[in-house]
Amino acid sequence: MATTHTPVKTSARASGPAPAPRPRRGRRGRGLWVKIVVALLLVVEIYPMVWMFLTSLKSNDDYLNNSTWSLPTTWEWGNYTEAWTTGNIGLYVQNSLLAVVPALALMLLLGTAAGFALQVMVWKGRSLTLLVFLAGMMVPPQMILLPLFTVYFQTGLSGTLWPLILTYTGTGLPLTVFMMATYYRSVPRELFEAATIDGAGILRAFWTISLPLVRNALLTVGLVQFFFIWNDLLIALTFTNNQDLRTIQVGLLNFTGDFGATQYGPLFAAICINVFGTLVIYLFLNQKVMKGLTSGALKG
Repeated sequence: MATTHTPVKTSARASGPAPAPRPRRGRRGRGLWVKIVVALLLVVEIYPMVWMFLTSLKSNDDYLNNSTWSLPTTWEWGNYTEAWTTGNIGLYVQNSLLAVVPALALMLLLGTAAGFALQVMVWKGRSLTLLVFLAGMMVPPQMILLPLFTVYFQTGLSGTLWPLILTYTGTGLPLTVFMMATYYRSVPRELFEAATIDGAGILRAFWTISLPLVRNALLTVGLVQFFFIWNDLLIALTFTNNQDLRTIQVGLLNFTGDFGATQYGPLFAAICINVFGTLVIYLFLNQKVMKGLTSGALKG
């Protein structure tokens, strides 16, 4: 029985010569330069903190008589104890928390409610109102300090932390309203329409629907505003006329020992407490901040 052989068809790609591998030297060169740049940036960011920590462990004579870049001759761990007790850093941190936390809570509550009203609710004049809030971002804080100081003095609020709380809330509110209104733009309106059909009012839609959707945005805005008002010096220096009401930034200005001599070891120890404390907060909330910057409303 005769058999026929069918010729096997081969593609031109299979029969042709194999393509030569592309040179990867250019990619490797670019990757090397990227690593070098990242390493330099890490050195620029990390080395000042390392130097500050090493300086906080020096004695006053060691700081004044030896090189600035030298290691401590004796490791003075007691500088941190002296900064916390003798330098009243514990009191200054407490005052900062008592001023920052209520101001941050008021700022987020009012800013979120205003952002909800400006973007979700439909009413006449909301665009003009948003422009008024944005105009508040253009007013320099230095221009309002003297009028505010007069108002606080006449109303009897001087000598308390209320001037700091009210001023922080007022100066941070325009940026908070703008950022929260921007986040509310990405929230689907169908969610609020469905809630309205189910019988939900404005307050229920705000508390039970909108807030869970923008919780990452709240955390992001809150952390940004926290660093702004925690590191404030001008407002705190203007309205704290009592040593017992100083915040940590004001307290670092007058960190002196006997006869007005600056104690550099405890001073740098206090700076380390301030810097590394806020750094830990940021590192702990870093991932949630990234989610707040990148996630949409349905992922919020």
